[in-house]
Amino acid sequence: MIHVAKAYYVKFQVPEDLVSPIYEALRVAHQSGKVKKGTNEVTKAIERGISKLVVIAEDVEPPEVVAHLPILCEEHGAAYAFVPNRQELGKAIGIDVTAAAAAIIDAGDAQHIVDQIIASLSQLKGGQPAK
Repeated sequence: MIHVAKAYYVKFQVPEDLVSPIYEALRVAHQSGKVKKGTNEVTKAIERGISKLVVIAEDVEPPEVVAHLPILCEEHGAAYAFVPNRQELGKAIGIDVTAAAAAIIDAGDAQHIVDQIIASLSQLKGGQPAK
């Protein structure tokens, strides 16, 4: 496997053992809660302060498509994470195409998973708790 350098918008490395729970949370939230798909929908969700967890794919081309999302999340105190693959991200939210980004609006039955992910992410980023 060729290891590609991370895109410049990837602000931190999400540990391998957190990637599966992120996909799982998206799958469960897609089935039992509410998930916004695609960069535009996700951007609006962050700006409106309704996103519980924003997930951004690391392999988006061109990177400019999602480069604003981490910055927006920081400004709005929204939790966000990166996953390696937009194909997997699309699959997790129940679409047959790739997805650059998704936002969990209502975690539904995935709430406990989302809470754990957010706790892990805030430790990862140096312990600043998400608002």
